[in-house]
Amino acid sequence: MQLTRAADYGVRVMVYLAGRPEGERTLLPTLAQATGTPESFLSKVLQALTRAKLISSWRGKSGGFSILPEGRSASLYDVIEAVDGPIRLNLCLVSGQGCGRMPNCPAHPVWARAQQAMMDVLTSASISELASGQAVPPCTAGLETLMPTRSSTRG
Repeated sequence: MQLTRAADYGVRVMVYLAGRPEGERTLLPTLAQATGTPESFLSKVLQALTRAKLISSWRGKSGGFSILPEGRSASLYDVIEAVDGPIRLNLCLVSGQGCGRMPNCPAHPVWARAQQAMMDVLTSASISELASGQAVPPCTAGLETLMPTRSSTRG
């Protein structure tokens, strides 16, 4: 599974807005520049975050976007789900959509454990913590450990 660009941009925007003073409105061009996101794409992400009631939007000369209290307390999971929908490593993990092989599938318990580990990490990281620079435990494994090459996975 790879995080979509839309979800990545959503997280960037939420962290940026959470770092602004409460109630401050930020214009789309400012958000796009601050987060390194194309305006046209960012507007769709902002719509999703507004629908999820994580941010507010105002039109007009004094318009812009600001984060709501629910957005400040949101987890990374909440933001990603608001932008992309439910996060699942495999279709068999979606409630009510398991495949017929699930009872005898040797991989299913692995998918389920991996799904739970991912959910635990994403739900434990809050937007407000990220914006304030509060301690998010560092990953102790190097990227090469997390992402083995094909040659290192072949015996």
